[in-house]
Amino acid sequence: MDFDLVVLGAGSGGYACALRAAQLGMNVGLVERDLVGGTCLHRGCIPTKALLHAAEVADAAREGSRFGVHATVDSIDLAGVQSYSDAVVAKLYQGLTGLVRSRGITVVRGEGRLVLADGKPAVGVAGEVHRAPYVVLGSGSRTRTLPGVEVDGEVVLTSDSALRLAQLPGSAIVLGGGVIGCEFASAWRSFGVEVTVVEALPRLLPTEEPASSAALERAFRKRGITALTGVALRSCARTGKGVDVELADGRTLTADVLLVAVGRAPATAGLGYAEAGVALDRGFVTVDGRLETSVPGVFAVGDLVSGLQLAHRGFAHGMFVAEEVAHRTGRLEAAPVLVADRDIPRVTYSDPEVASVGLTEEQARAEHGDVETLTYDLSGNGRSQILRTAGFVKLIRRVDGPVVGVHLVGARVGELIGEAQLITGWDAYPEEVAAMPHAHPTQHEALGEAHLALAGRPLHVHG
Repeated sequence: MDFDLVVLGAGSGGYACALRAAQLGMNVGLVERDLVGGTCLHRGCIPTKALLHAAEVADAAREGSRFGVHATVDSIDLAGVQSYSDAVVAKLYQGLTGLVRSRGITVVRGEGRLVLADGKPAVGVAGEVHRAPYVVLGSGSRTRTLPGVEVDGEVVLTSDSALRLAQLPGSAIVLGGGVIGCEFASAWRSFGVEVTVVEALPRLLPTEEPASSAALERAFRKRGITALTGVALRSCARTGKGVDVELADGRTLTADVLLVAVGRAPATAGLGYAEAGVALDRGFVTVDGRLETSVPGVFAVGDLVSGLQLAHRGFAHGMFVAEEVAHRTGRLEAAPVLVADRDIPRVTYSDPEVASVGLTEEQARAEHGDVETLTYDLSGNGRSQILRTAGFVKLIRRVDGPVVGVHLVGARVGELIGEAQLITGWDAYPEEVAAMPHAHPTQHEALGEAHLALAGRPLHVHG
């Protein structure tokens, strides 16, 4: 079939591109071997956050006496948790497929592959070639494994299989202290699992502000989660009762399950990318500043492009490419602007949550030289005290300049990141944010109070 645009992969980046392109008047083909929505909807963002919300409910019931509400947690019905999660996914999936259908997008079911048809790129599916002047690669990512670690889905798990466990383990080793590892560690601990996190780098969440990592590690210790940082895995072996893990420093750990959470790798193998002339770097698709690959007319979006592996980055990439093609074909007058990774918000939905946008202090000093920082403790925020959460807001600004980084730790601080993104994205000065009254009592006040203090006008903090 012939289209104006063919998208290979219906994950976050792929379907966002297809929806926006159709909205702009293009005839779009969307090729997907599995379900529209990809990893995020079916095996990633949505089901894991449903799991974490169930964990929050368990903690609230167990700790209700702190608020004068006496309750007990008799058991964790894992099948019930999964049923709840599946219902959320099903409803969102139904809405998404209806949206795709309403936009007139042709969904082609099957294993797609980038091919050359008459010397021009196209997508082949089951012997049929789907042609278009523009092709978008959106095949996403897959769980990354380690040499010598054999994943069996029962005792040695990936995040995919961890979501479908028939019963909770009594103990778990989480290999990897990044976002995925910390989120599973947090949820499992709330369900009563004894958890040990092993991270080869010196701290948990190694790409976040060091103060945020330190706060999370302290909170994990208080919750009974053991974090072993700066130590790598040497070997693991399945035993009759579970798994034995040997670390590089000679320590041996034993648990019922091992979760391998060492990140995700781009899904580019076997899809014909290299054979069609698309340049790759460590498996990632190489793109220019317009997300175009080394093959003219072929673009790549989302996790295929080196950088943050986040669904909302995929959405942004997909919409950008659709508008880029529309601009090139005269359907859109203005060329779109690609959002930089530094302006994309990041949230780890552990307990406590960790959220950030913009630069870390180290990055800001490297880029701007001298900077000013301010840390506002959530102990001064009324809503945070009602929630009984600890944490902080850390601001980083250029000297006498705008705020270039916002870093947050605490319960529900992920809900604050939208305002923080506007602050850094629009180069706001502390004085400008300080001039805006923040509703009381909300956690948003913490952002307001921090900017008041940084502007030299502290209210509920000593200055």
